[in-house]
Amino acid sequence: MTYDIAVIGAGMAGASIAAELAPHASVLLLEAEDAPGYHATGRSAAFYEECYGGPGVVPLTRASGAYLSEHRFLSPRGALYIGRGEDRAAMAEFRASYEGTGVQIAPLAPEALAARVPHIRPQWSEALYQPACADIDVAGLHQHYLALGKRGGVTTATRARAARITRAGGVWTITSERGDSWQAERIVNAAGAWADEIARLAGVRPIGITPLRRTVAVLRVAPQAPADLPLVIDVGGGFYFKPDAGRLWLSPHDEIPSDPCDAAPEELDVAVAIDRFQQVTDWRIEAVERRWAGLRSFAPDRMPVYGPDPEEPSFVWFAGQGGFGIQTAPAAARLGAQIVLGLGPDAVTATIAAAAYAPTRFAAARQPQSA
Repeated sequence: MTYDIAVIGAGMAGASIAAELAPHASVLLLEAEDAPGYHATGRSAAFYEECYGGPGVVPLTRASGAYLSEHRFLSPRGALYIGRGEDRAAMAEFRASYEGTGVQIAPLAPEALAARVPHIRPQWSEALYQPACADIDVAGLHQHYLALGKRGGVTTATRARAARITRAGGVWTITSERGDSWQAERIVNAAGAWADEIARLAGVRPIGITPLRRTVAVLRVAPQAPADLPLVIDVGGGFYFKPDAGRLWLSPHDEIPSDPCDAAPEELDVAVAIDRFQQVTDWRIEAVERRWAGLRSFAPDRMPVYGPDPEEPSFVWFAGQGGFGIQTAPAAARLGAQIVLGLGPDAVTATIAAAAYAPTRFAAARQPQSA
């Protein structure tokens, strides 16, 4: 059959927009790996934080909060942005950048910071508290969208890595490395780190979606990390850590350019994370129990890209969602589906300016197709 829409990539982005499209169109969901969610979705640090991604992403995050809460995918956590005395101006600038967005950020006194973060070193005395931060059940949310799509009639094919994408007679033909092929009138490119590669295969000029490697290590510390410890983030972007089942998840907040791949952690990045952590706290690290890396993909302006390609409208971008693609999934998928289907906004998307995320903003600077 010829599907109305083929969604390429079955991570959180692809699964969520496929589910939103399903009531209105015949949808094919293609996944390159053996199972959906193997890459960025399966390696998420799993938190909802309204400041994450910057002020331009806030409308998507806040519009997603009600859905995530109503479906019980959130567990309250709270977030602390911390700094030293010399970071006071940066803290004030950070807080000011969210004025008017609806995000709640409040200063926290040094003694209150020390009470919330045991073992913090005294030079880390500046803090801003963000109460809306929560843990996200990433796997649960992803399975929710896959199941929702299945109930809506979405056809999912795994081990379907695209090798050739052609268009003739108003129909796209997608051929996999295994030789399977499918046809669809439109393509939604939700391929994450592979988004530009999918565009090239389709003869569409890339936007410049860049994969950046992010490292996470799980530490066993003594004494054990308290369950109510907030997510702790360096306002300067040097680290973040959060508790999980008595352990600490720690990241050096790294952004290492990478080719699209099955990302693996580098020992140097783990060592950098531990060094930074030890400069912040006097917790004793007993073991690094686990480590992993994932790819976060960004457009040149670090904002997501949602909408039809201006040169090939039947090819729709749904990519560049960085590290905030999980927490924005409900609103982003609803918005993306509305764009694809030509529908107007609803209660979820009414506060979102869709034009801010349109691929037309890159028209003057796009790479040649052969790049």
